[in-house]
This record gives sequence, C-alpha cells and structure tokens, in this order.
Amino acid sequence: MMEIRTFADTDRTELRELFSRVGEGAPTASLWGHEESEAAMYLAPYMDLEPDSLFVAVIDGALAGYLTECLDSSTFPSESERMEKAIRKYRLVFRPKPAAFFARSMVDIAWATIRRESTAGDFDDARWPAHLHINVAPPARGTGAADELMNRWFDRLRESGSPGCHLQTLVENTRAVRFFERMGFARHGPTPLVPGLRHGGRRLHQQTMVWSP
Repeated sequence: MMEIRTFADTDRTELRELFSRVGEGAPTASLWGHEESEAAMYLAPYMDLEPDSLFVAVIDGALAGYLTECLDSSTFPSESERMEKAIRKYRLVFRPKPAAFFARSMVDIAWATIRRESTAGDFDDARWPAHLHINVAPPARGTGAADELMNRWFDRLRESGSPGCHLQTLVENTRAVRFFERMGFARHGPTPLVPGLRHGGRRLHQQTMVWSP
C-alpha cells in the first residue's frame, strides 16, 4: 500500500536516514563523500523553509521516497549559497574527500576556461521559477512512487498559479533524463561541465530541464 502525503516534522529522522541511501547507483550518489554536509544542502533547508512543498512516499508504513521543492527559487537560498555555508560550517576544505573534490573542481574550471567552455551554475529564469529534487529508494523504483510524487507536485504548481518549474540533473544520468521527459519536462539550454564531479572516472555535465503547466 502506497501513500503520498505532505512532510510532517515527525518524519525528520526517518527522512534523513532515507537521504543516505536513495542515491545508490546514481552518478550523484555523493558529491564529495561527506553525507552530513550534503544533507545540509539538499534536504535540511527544504524541511526548514519549504515543509508545505515537501512530499513523501510511504510504502507499507515506511518512507520510500521524497520530493523537495520550492515555488519561487528567488526566495530560497541558491545552491551556491548553500554550498558556501556547508563549506564553512563543516570545514570541508580540511577533510580529505571534500578537499579532493574541490581540487578537482579547480582543475576542471581551469580546463574549461582554456577550452572556452562554460561550467555548471544556478538557474534563474522567471518563466520557470519553481524547482525540485526527487529521490526514491532503490527497492521502491518501479512502484509508481516517483510518478505519484511528481503528480502531487504538479497539482501544487497548478493550484498556486506557477508559470513553470525547472530542475537540474546530469546528462549522463540517462535514466533520470528519460523519467523527467516522460513526466513532461523538456531539455533546456547548454550542458556545461559540473566541476569536480566524477562517475566511473569520467567528467559529468549538467542538464537543465523545464516544465510549464
């Protein structure tokens, strides 16, 4: 039995535990190998600032997936701002794995500059002010949980009168790109390099996708 509902404050502990395992097998399973700081960037702000726009999928009484979102990205701390805060709070430059990530980032930025190529960044376009992140635990994939989470979010977008929504994934995460296209999103803009990020030793590229009601 599956239920899609709005996040409740009592979900915090279980949702944080779910965060640690939903990315298994994906290119973005971990950014720099320090889970606490990554959760501080991609989960905690939504629980604190956008709880009414955070939906969870419950299967057989346990959290199996979640969708975090924001109706107006201009009112929410940007990814760059959240990253800078996490770097300071957790002293990431002094931790081996994050420090290696940031060193690779500097090399990638220099490499892109030489090649006159762009690097990934925040997205700002009034046509698609809302944004989302969605994650479903591996055992729950194929159950329809992801579809239902997205449909719940689309309902909220329509009810609020939002002109549109964007998300950012990876070109190389073909499974995610196909899913978002099936849900009505379209690829948008260039596909710049994501500095520092690797999967199987290969550089990765950002894919922005947009949806309009």
